[in-house]
Amino acid sequence: MLVVRATKKLRDRVGPLTLRPGEASSTRLGDWYATAWFWKPQVVLLVSEATLFPVLMPLAPAATLLARFPGHLAQALAGQEVPQGFISAELAQMQEARLAPTASRSVVGIMNEFTFLAESARPDPMDFDAANLTALANWLAGTPCSPLFTRHTSPDRELRALVQQEP
Repeated sequence: MLVVRATKKLRDRVGPLTLRPGEASSTRLGDWYATAWFWKPQVVLLVSEATLFPVLMPLAPAATLLARFPGHLAQALAGQEVPQGFISAELAQMQEARLAPTASRSVVGIMNEFTFLAESARPDPMDFDAANLTALANWLAGTPCSPLFTRHTSPDRELRALVQQEP
């Protein structure tokens, strides 16, 4: 099961909470934290709790965000040269998706840092497309993050280490 822990400003757009007591993420990448960037066009930042790996995707249409996310994640993982077996296993676990409030202040802090960094590298709205979102997400994935300093330093390296571990 996929659990997306969204900020209030994103939940107001996506819909009501659907995570029931006792339910938890079954993916190796863990819960995903999400927030909206009200750029033109509007964008969603999703961050893996386990690796802090970021994925950027268009917000619209907001009602289908949870259904569209696995496809965007598959593209982001393929761009990081993650083996297809790992990607397929993650997607298989994402057949059901639940929306929940944020729970980790540390991950929310990383999302705030990514937001600050992205504002400085934000592409021109006239040249804004999927390739720019991918490039921006890849750049953010290489950013050193303090929770990862004692492990693999950046989300892209943490992702590679997780993929290499036995399930």
